[in-house]
Amino acid sequence: MYWVTFFASVPLLHVPDGFLSLPISLVAWVVALVTLYFALRNAQIVLDERLVPLAGIMAAFVFAAQMLNFPVAGGTSGHFIGATLVAIVLGPWLGMLTMTAVIVLQALLFQDGGLLAMGANIVIMGIVPVFVGYGAYQMIRKQGRGVRLAGTAVAAWLSVMMAALMTALLISFSGTSTLTVAVPMMLSVHALIGLGEALITVAALSFIERTQPVLLTGAEITGTAVGSGRWVVAGLVIALAVTLFSPLASEFPDGLEWVAEQVGFIETAQDAPYELLPDYTIPFLGETAVSTILSGIVGALLVAAITYALGRLLQRSAVPE
Repeated sequence: MYWVTFFASVPLLHVPDGFLSLPISLVAWVVALVTLYFALRNAQIVLDERLVPLAGIMAAFVFAAQMLNFPVAGGTSGHFIGATLVAIVLGPWLGMLTMTAVIVLQALLFQDGGLLAMGANIVIMGIVPVFVGYGAYQMIRKQGRGVRLAGTAVAAWLSVMMAALMTALLISFSGTSTLTVAVPMMLSVHALIGLGEALITVAALSFIERTQPVLLTGAEITGTAVGSGRWVVAGLVIALAVTLFSPLASEFPDGLEWVAEQVGFIETAQDAPYELLPDYTIPFLGETAVSTILSGIVGALLVAAITYALGRLLQRSAVPE
């Protein structure tokens, strides 16, 4: 049972409070809120019966997959962002809202990412990589399957690199580190992490293409394939199944944490002012595999429900053409 205690702790994934200055955090919040306002407006235009449950499934899958830190070179780990995959499946605007739901739940329920830094985390993981990944994918989406999947891998890798660059810039502008140190270190370690992102994105997209290609053919698709709830249940089961592997997450520090340790600003990280399910565990179960899995299931179900409810709300509030 050694693996139960050794692997049960899931490293923090996002920017904590303390890494960014107050002015930079506030600017990031403004950028995030303005962008999300336009995302809400534009998502109403493309939203349909197919996308609402699909957004919930994608949110649950991304949440679960982000718990699986994978080791990379030099005692470092990385985790799946999922922004490119979500943007390809849902489109950029709904994809942005879905990623935001995941990030907000991680911060509020699991204390993963600071409350003041939440705006920055939304920009870093929910806005920048969505735009970059979706934009790159659009250039190759009409190509043959082989070229399209290769281009998807490149798009996913680029999304990670741009997210890492944005993080380095925010840290540098905050005075936490220098630009000449933060940028090359963040980009070098995330160049490797981006390879994992590319592999997972391509594997997930290939699976969707082979099992439910109707989900990728556009918002105009209607009929029994959309009306059937079997693919919704199957998708949610797959997302929940991913949480079973969460105790195997690497305990090595993730890219940002590793850079913070190497540069020497890890001590500036501030703990959340409260604890609910800290470090992806159920408090009364301790740091065990069961605790991590159950917290993952709770998080995946909650974020799926929140995203689904948001989609329904957007549908009801949409102005008829």
